[in-house]
Amino acid sequence: METKEKVFSGTVLNGFLMLFSNLALTLCSIALFVKGVVILGDGVAFGGWLMALCALVFVVSLFLWAGFMMLEPNEARVITWFGKYAGTFAEAGYFWINPFYGSKKLSLRARNLDAEPIKVNDKVGNPVMIGLVLVWKLKDTYKALFEVDTQTMATTAQGQVGTDVKSIMNALEKFVRVQSDAALRQVAGQYAYDDEDGGAGELTLRSGSDEINQLLEQKLDDRLALAGIEVVEARINYLAYAPEIAAVMLRRQQASAIITAREKIVEGAVSMVKMALDKLSREEVVDLDDEKKAAMVSNLLVVLCGDDSAQPVVNAGTLNH
Repeated sequence: METKEKVFSGTVLNGFLMLFSNLALTLCSIALFVKGVVILGDGVAFGGWLMALCALVFVVSLFLWAGFMMLEPNEARVITWFGKYAGTFAEAGYFWINPFYGSKKLSLRARNLDAEPIKVNDKVGNPVMIGLVLVWKLKDTYKALFEVDTQTMATTAQGQVGTDVKSIMNALEKFVRVQSDAALRQVAGQYAYDDEDGGAGELTLRSGSDEINQLLEQKLDDRLALAGIEVVEARINYLAYAPEIAAVMLRRQQASAIITAREKIVEGAVSMVKMALDKLSREEVVDLDDEKKAAMVSNLLVVLCGDDSAQPVVNAGTLNH
């Protein structure tokens, strides 16, 4: 989205220079007041004019005191002129501007959001618990203040519209929290939890962490761009089945692991039996007919595939019996 933020181009003076000048002006008004009192005490008519000048100088000094502002690194002030946006000033230091300008301070520092896990349905309808951690910062101050109603969202408990930096940034954080919840639900609903729920080779929430996180960042960027917020990083930091189906899914995963392990065991056992028979035949250790080969294969498979240790039985007879 096109940015409407612009740099403030009005008159900005050095704050320390204006501070000393205004102190001098204030001291001058005090001196004029004292001088005027003395002159009036002597009955000189000019004392009245001097007192009026003193009051004018004092009012001007009070007006000038209202124009001072101080900014730390990664802070900005949005300047308005009687309700019209005049620009954003983001230079760190101590400055003075025309007190008729209105200004609101905003923080440009990075913020962290650790969202609580929420329950969503994945692509195949299984309820899962998923959470994210998000690092974000303010990029466009104009959008943050004028495209999103942050000031109303920052209304205090007493009904006053929030104008301080803490209230406005808290309002933006609420906006980020709601939009991150919506983006997380959108992304989680497009993928199955794991390969057993989805098709073979299909991207899932468990297996496609990098791709899922990139998609999540993109969705969050699209949603938060309205408020001038930049997503620095977004990562899924919690993923599990919902409690009501977690036990059933755990048993299914255990059964799948057992089946996979058994397949490996049988595959290895068959390979070992074949190797044993081939070696016995090749080296002519013993001559086995088909019946004895079948018995040997059966015994070896029982030994190799069994969970318990085999109990050998020694045959004291001969192969001819």
